[in-house]
Amino acid sequence: MENSQFIGPIIRSSLTIMVLAGLVYPLASTGIAQAIMPDKADGSLVYNEENEVVGSALIGQSVSDPTLFHGRVSAIEYDASGSGSNNYAPSNEDMINRTEESLEVWKNANPDTPISEVPVDLVTDSGSGLDPHISVQGAMAQVNRISELTGVSKEKLQKLIEDNTQGKEWGIFGEERVNVLLLNLDLQKLL
Repeated sequence: MENSQFIGPIIRSSLTIMVLAGLVYPLASTGIAQAIMPDKADGSLVYNEENEVVGSALIGQSVSDPTLFHGRVSAIEYDASGSGSNNYAPSNEDMINRTEESLEVWKNANPDTPISEVPVDLVTDSGSGLDPHISVQGAMAQVNRISELTGVSKEKLQKLIEDNTQGKEWGIFGEERVNVLLLNLDLQKLL
């Protein structure tokens, strides 16, 4: 009977924790996020000229159209429900085969750009498999193909890349990068 005196406080404590952690905290976090950064809280959605959602600025997409810029290779086919990538070492046979396949695809799609000029981010996976960005060099390496297929001058494409280049995070972290979805939306306006 001595243990029964603890049941009431245990139940009250459990219910209090469930309400705080399961209701109050999520509502407060969501409310603060909506007040401070509503665009990011809503998923950083990207809209086209018809005001239709075409994606998120935070999640890459598969691009197969040769007239558009292509993003990074994704081991998970950009499926956000399965974020992650195989953590293969550079010496791993599967990694070597996948990279060789990516290089072969590159050669077929971009015969005017030598393999030695292909930035590594265009033929390797990102850690999440969802990276929406490529390096500035990765975008520039695709200019010849896109110019030839669309008739848009190389100068206009290079200016488009320059206009879509995002700087380092807080000016010091990472590298300059280009969001492929935003770049392609701007490119489509020229076509």
